[in-house]
Amino acid sequence: METNNTNMAPAAKEEIREHGLTKSEFGVIWQSIRLKATDEYTVPPEILQVNGCTIGTLGNFSASTGKAKSKKTFNVSAIVAAALSNSEVLRYTAAFPDDKRKVLYIDTEQSKYHCQKVMKRILRLAGLPTDQDCPNLIFVALREQSPEQRRTIIDYMLYKMKGIGLVVIDGIRDLMYDINNPTESTEIINLLMQWSSQYNLHIHTVLHLNKGDDNTRGHIGTELNNKAEAVLQVTKSQMDANISEVKAMHIRDKEFEPFAFRINADSLPELVANYDFDKKDSKRLSLTELSEAEHKKALLKAFADCESQGYNQLLSSLIDAYASIGYSRGRNTIVALNKWLMTNGYIVKTDKKYSLAQGVYMEEQSKPDEEE
Repeated sequence: METNNTNMAPAAKEEIREHGLTKSEFGVIWQSIRLKATDEYTVPPEILQVNGCTIGTLGNFSASTGKAKSKKTFNVSAIVAAALSNSEVLRYTAAFPDDKRKVLYIDTEQSKYHCQKVMKRILRLAGLPTDQDCPNLIFVALREQSPEQRRTIIDYMLYKMKGIGLVVIDGIRDLMYDINNPTESTEIINLLMQWSSQYNLHIHTVLHLNKGDDNTRGHIGTELNNKAEAVLQVTKSQMDANISEVKAMHIRDKEFEPFAFRINADSLPELVANYDFDKKDSKRLSLTELSEAEHKKALLKAFADCESQGYNQLLSSLIDAYASIGYSRGRNTIVALNKWLMTNGYIVKTDKKYSLAQGVYMEEQSKPDEEE
């Protein structure tokens, strides 16, 4: 016997999916997404601050970013140590509720040996013993899993574990296959928003900066900048390669005063007191402050003993020559300086060898002899 669909009972119609949802399923979602003027919403607990400025609340996520060797993981270790001790470490002050004192640390890049070094560093920073497990720190190494498996494992851990207040994902890039895929990037950011909101916790992620500039890597970096509560940037100091600077790259709250840290003899990050971010003196000239004459003086010195040099020899020569005129910088800055010199016609490259442009020699030789 044929059935007339137009005469179906209401209960049967209820199970017809429209746009992938039954009416009952949509009804449940509707109650959770609709805002009313009569509803009361509490301010999310501010659980992480720097110098009185909020960088983390429950129900949100943040990020740390920086180039390779900038000491990002040391910086994150200080954040976790502050959360474990509910006190101040470096400039990070934590205030987690009593029922949210556990930290889940997820590392996607390092071996178990190196992960354990990070874990023990965190415990030492928090003033906790390293010869016994800390019940409030759950450390997980997911280096061997695929991106899809990592997402599944994290999702299951958050579903099963109680009392988690802070989740660290040290490398968010490894939860996806293609860092530049817009669809994947949106899905990962949606997961961070879902996890942090559903389980009322804070997620802090770690992502590298591009090598050539100060932009976060890939499409996922763009999404992080747009959606994260705060993005912290960790940068090597141009004045001292042993010092790392921390500043707010993006932040919803008022921007905190940047601070700097170094790694001490105990292999722990420690605050650099009275660090001057605006320091400029005769020994710390900026590139834009150097005159053309000063550039030529340094370049003539750099090529005095060898007119044609390989790349590494060139960088060494430039480091010494520019230091002699008061522009003392590390290798990374000199690499950028070399690019600038080539772009502006001071240095030319031929067959993997670098030499001084003839114009510099000619201008110098054409100058009249100065009186002694």
